[in-house]
Amino acid sequence: MFSVLVGAVLLAVSEARYSADWTSLDSRPLPTWYDEAKVGVFIHWGVFSVPGFGSEWFWWHWQGQQPPDQTCVDFMSENYPPAFSYPEFAPLFHAHFFDPAEWADIFRASGAKYVVLTAKHHEGFTNWPSPNSWNWNSVDTGPHRDLVGDLGVAVRNRSLHFGLYNSLYEWFHPLYLADKKNGFRTQDFVLHKLLPELRNMVVRYRPELIWSDGDWEAPDTYWNSTQFLAWLYNDSPVKDTVVTNDRWGAGCSCKHGGYYNCEDKYTPGQLPTHKWEKCTSVDTQSWGYRRNMRMNELMPLPDIIEDLVRTVALGGNYLLNVGPSPDGMIPPVFEERLRAVGSWLKVNGEAIYSTKPWRVQMENTTAVVWYTCKGSSVYATVLSQPSQSVLLLLEPKTTTDTKVTLLGQTSPLSWSPVKPNTGLTILLPELPSTPAQAWTLKLDKVV
Repeated sequence: MFSVLVGAVLLAVSEARYSADWTSLDSRPLPTWYDEAKVGVFIHWGVFSVPGFGSEWFWWHWQGQQPPDQTCVDFMSENYPPAFSYPEFAPLFHAHFFDPAEWADIFRASGAKYVVLTAKHHEGFTNWPSPNSWNWNSVDTGPHRDLVGDLGVAVRNRSLHFGLYNSLYEWFHPLYLADKKNGFRTQDFVLHKLLPELRNMVVRYRPELIWSDGDWEAPDTYWNSTQFLAWLYNDSPVKDTVVTNDRWGAGCSCKHGGYYNCEDKYTPGQLPTHKWEKCTSVDTQSWGYRRNMRMNELMPLPDIIEDLVRTVALGGNYLLNVGPSPDGMIPPVFEERLRAVGSWLKVNGEAIYSTKPWRVQMENTTAVVWYTCKGSSVYATVLSQPSQSVLLLLEPKTTTDTKVTLLGQTSPLSWSPVKPNTGLTILLPELPSTPAQAWTLKLDKVV
């Protein structure tokens, strides 16, 4: 009888239909793989990687915004002929050294469980042979290669989830500019470019995550977002597994969609009530590749680990970005950061993957400590070594059977209660040297 009931529930979930309105769409349960994954790698790669100056917004800063960014104007006048146009960068986006297997190995070594690649940024160039982007895609020009397809195969061969970033708007597409001039009362860009391209991308590559962006200039009714999401959740080939974010129209962020991004590098002050994700970049100045990147502009490893730990303790996922070069290389300094994160996760990942926020998220006594939990275990990740060999934890409620271990070691640590059944004074061993400057204690039989 039990198996019959379970089967009926599963059938009901799989046959759930969502209507094209936010009340219905927002009721869809988030596929469980996403919350369990916790850590992802973001990749910003496109024609903007060729100038590699300023940021991935180079074209807009050079020729879109008014007045133009003078540093971009000077960069072009000093390095390129007077009549040089942005589309002429595309043939220089050659990706000669792009090895998707090598990239996927680096991502797996980072401890990431999902990868999100830029399929199309605001410049409109697609990293796959989009039938709706003639001669402005990675097969017709530049690499002459399906970058999305090649990386997707390599990533999935390593048992990682594969997602795609897609910008809704395109800075200089004539149909978009015409719709914009009409106050978005017309939808020629959406009907003839955006939606056919999005559906083709989903059917062709079956992404498990769609990271939508570029939504803020127009409402979701212009983008036909609810209609697209209803198709995605009801009838697409990824209807049961796909995860989406919240950037589907002006005013949607932090309100509608799958998980919430809210804003770039979003960090809530307290535990949110909705699943969220922090996206941030190793290069603090840009998401895309920069030729003039400096070491002091990169996130140090201890800062990345602290950011990751805080994010997961507050119920979020952590999406860490790197910007490959136009020839298809992940700069060694980015690879070093990713591999170092992976080395830390090899020891401490038990406190990250598939965990939930604990009843208390953090405390600051003899050290800053962030908590997560899984099953009957509570994890206390210590950021920075206490000045003495004693760690004070006031929040856990103990029993005589409480056991404390340091992840990476097997012998239990000595501890004593601060007062009956509340708090621990833990005698720390000599903590292993680590560039991450973070260690995790596993507390069993505490509440």
